Amino acid sequence: MGGIVVCAYSDVGYKCLKTLFDAGESVRRVYTHDDAPGEERWFDSVAELARTHGIEPRRVADLSDPGDEARIRAFAPDFLFSFYFRKIIPGRVLALARRGALNMHGSLLPAFRGRSPVNWAILQGATETGASLHYMTEKPDAGDLVDQERVPIGPDDDALTVSRRVADAAALVLARSLPRLKAGDAPRISLDLSKGSYFGGRKPEDGLIDWTRSAKEIHDLVRAVAKPWPGAFTDVFGKKVTVWKTRHSPHGGHDVFPGKVELTEHSVIVFAGDDRTVEILAARPEGGRDLDAGGFHSWLLSSV
Repeated sequence: MGGIVVCAYSDVGYKCLKTLFDAGESVRRVYTHDDAPGEERWFDSVAELARTHGIEPRRVADLSDPGDEARIRAFAPDFLFSFYFRKIIPGRVLALARRGALNMHGSLLPAFRGRSPVNWAILQGATETGASLHYMTEKPDAGDLVDQERVPIGPDDDALTVSRRVADAAALVLARSLPRLKAGDAPRISLDLSKGSYFGGRKPEDGLIDWTRSAKEIHDLVRAVAKPWPGAFTDVFGKKVTVWKTRHSPHGGHDVFPGKVELTEHSVIVFAGDDRTVEILAARPEGGRDLDAGGFHSWLLSSV
C-alpha cells in the first residue's frame, strides 16, 4: 500500500502531522497517546487533527502489541515517522517501513539525547537548541541525521516558549526534508555520540530548589520547569511554595547564607550559594493561588 504511518503526540507531533497533511502526503495510520491524568495539555490534539482528515487514530501506550505490528505490516508503509511519541518503538516495527523510520527530536543532536530535551537544555544553561530529523535505531536518538534547525534560548525564556519554537522548527525541518526523502537522496550524516550528551526523564520532585547553587542555576531550574510543567519549589515557613518565575541578579551581598530571604519594598529576594540573589516574580503557596511579585510579598509578610 505504501504511504506513511505516524506515531505522534504533543506540539511537535501536531505540527509535524499537519505538515504532512498540508503537503498532501498519504498518511495511512496515526498512533497517539491518551493525555496523562493530571497533566496540563497546552498543545493541540493529534487525535483531533487525524479525525479531521478522515483517520481514526489509535491511542496506545507503546507499539509492543503484536496486533499493531501486524496492522503496520499490512500497510507496508514507505515511511514511519515518530514525532514526540513517548515510547521507544521496537526494532521489528521500525523495519516495516520500506524506505525508512525517522524521528523528530527536540534538540541539536547529538546534544541532549533522551527525554525532556528542551527542559534539560534550559536547565543546563544552553543558549540554543533545535529540532533534528534522524533515522531511528533501537538505540535512542542515535541514528543518522537528515536535517536540523537551530532555535535560540534567551536568558529568561521558559520551557513553554522554547518548546513552541522547537515545534515550529520541527515543522520546517520536515517540510524541507520531505522532497529529498521521497526522492531517495536525503542526507544521512552519522552522529558522533561521544560529542553529545544524554539525559533521562525528570520527575516533579526534581524541581526542589537547592539554594546553595548559583543564582543563575536556580533561575535556569525555575524557567526549565515552569508552567505547564510541575514547577520548581521550596519550603517557606514549613509550607511548600512553587516558584513560577524569577529574576537573578549579578550583584549580591557578602557572607550571606544560602536561602536567606529578604523583603524589599515590593518584592521578595532570596540569596543563592554564590551570594547573588534570586527575585521571586511569581509563585503559588501550597493550597493557595498563583501570586505575582507583590502578592507573594504580601503573603510572606502575613506569614511571618
